[in-house]
Amino acid sequence: MTSTSSTAAATAAKGGGVLAAACLSTLVVNANTSAVTILLPAISEDTGMSVDTLQWAVTGYSLVGAAVIVTSGALGDVFGRKRIFQLGLLLFVASCVLIALAPNGGTVIAGRMIQGAAGATILACGMSLLSVATSGNAQLRAISLWGAASAVGAALGPVLGGVLVEVTGWQGLFWLDAGIAVGCIVLTAVTVSESRDPTRSRSIDLAGTVLVALTLASLILALSKGSDWGWASAATIGCLLVGVAAAIGFVMVEQRVDAPLLDLALLRNRILVGSTIAILIGAGTINGLMYLLSLYFQDPSALNFSPLQAGVATLPAAAGLVVIAPIVPKLAARAGGRKVIVLGFLITTIGFVAIGFVDADWKYRAFLLPLIAIAVGMGLSNGPASSASTAAVAPEQVGAASGVSNMARYVGAAVATALAATIYASVTASATADGKSASVALASGLGAASWVMAAFSAVGVLMGVLVRRHQRQAGTLADSAAAAAAHTHTLPTSATPKVPEEGVRA
Repeated sequence: MTSTSSTAAATAAKGGGVLAAACLSTLVVNANTSAVTILLPAISEDTGMSVDTLQWAVTGYSLVGAAVIVTSGALGDVFGRKRIFQLGLLLFVASCVLIALAPNGGTVIAGRMIQGAAGATILACGMSLLSVATSGNAQLRAISLWGAASAVGAALGPVLGGVLVEVTGWQGLFWLDAGIAVGCIVLTAVTVSESRDPTRSRSIDLAGTVLVALTLASLILALSKGSDWGWASAATIGCLLVGVAAAIGFVMVEQRVDAPLLDLALLRNRILVGSTIAILIGAGTINGLMYLLSLYFQDPSALNFSPLQAGVATLPAAAGLVVIAPIVPKLAARAGGRKVIVLGFLITTIGFVAIGFVDADWKYRAFLLPLIAIAVGMGLSNGPASSASTAAVAPEQVGAASGVSNMARYVGAAVATALAATIYASVTASATADGKSASVALASGLGAASWVMAAFSAVGVLMGVLVRRHQRQAGTLADSAAAAAAHTHTLPTSATPKVPEEGVRA
């Protein structure tokens, strides 16, 4: 074998190692994220903490992820993507062990918040490692496979969680994830080369990261406890004022730092703003729905499903998102992304309205068509909105725009899940206090939360209108993979301006 062929073989092996580590890690992270809501009743029973309080295991994860997703990418650019990726994996392992050994619900919530930071770091740096380790057609193939792994992980998570709860207990999910993450650490150490961006400022916007977390934490705490404290109470108003002050502080910091978490100039881009809000609404409503249905399906006074049955019951939503993905880019290429986004949110709104009429006598089959409608609508809107967010900016702004949309997903998931949980719990409690049966009270709570999700989806229609004409996708296979992963991460499409590659491989 010649020296040239040996070098090519070594390069291919390295590229395969990066691809395996990145795809396996994103599959595990997304499966873990989507599985946790299925586990909440079992965790509640084991720890004694109410499900209403344990919603922080879901919202806390997204809250921290929103603050860290952009910062972790910046840390990788400055200090080495491989190093930060491995630190993320190590933190993920530690959080899994902490949760699996948790003696109480508070420890589970703390572990999930740590896991939010770890998951965001793994996703951000894994994608960066793939981008710098490959080029041309190989890069398109690698990113497509990464997107497919992301979509598969999110789809299989609830079913996997349900199986493990019944076979090993809820802790089994976290032990399994920890073991796989350890394997990813070893694989990365052996096969992945270090890379940095020497052209990037070494400034890290830590103040912005903290202020994003403080803004979201204050808002979510007010939403979660407002009904208990009283919406006009000093505690609720105080939380909201802290959130507003933190948000103002964030804007002031972003105007002054060398490398801001959010380039405020991007907010003048109407297409980017409209598509990002659409992404936020899509991520928020689908996460809120999965939270609600996971609890409703398992409640003994509702459908009384086992964790496995509840996990399987969410498959139509996952299937709807995945099956529609190959069609979306071609549809957007012909009709335009704006029309597809509007159509998607219209269908989603209809699905939520249908669930808004839920009755205590409903069986699972009554949920089936609305659930599929919501998933198909999400699939139609997510891909074009994600594509528009990067297609509407200059090549040098693609990374920043992608970061904004990825942060929006976490923000939407955190806020909408907290809001849905609060409405569900408060309306259910109010109906119970009025003397209604448990099944009727639960249906009232689910219906009320679904009407709010329908209202948000209707706002998504307006955001679709804001997304003016922009560069269309070509409808390639890579576009289909990006559409499939669009509810978890923004990937480049054929409409994305080509980013200069100088300096990224150092």
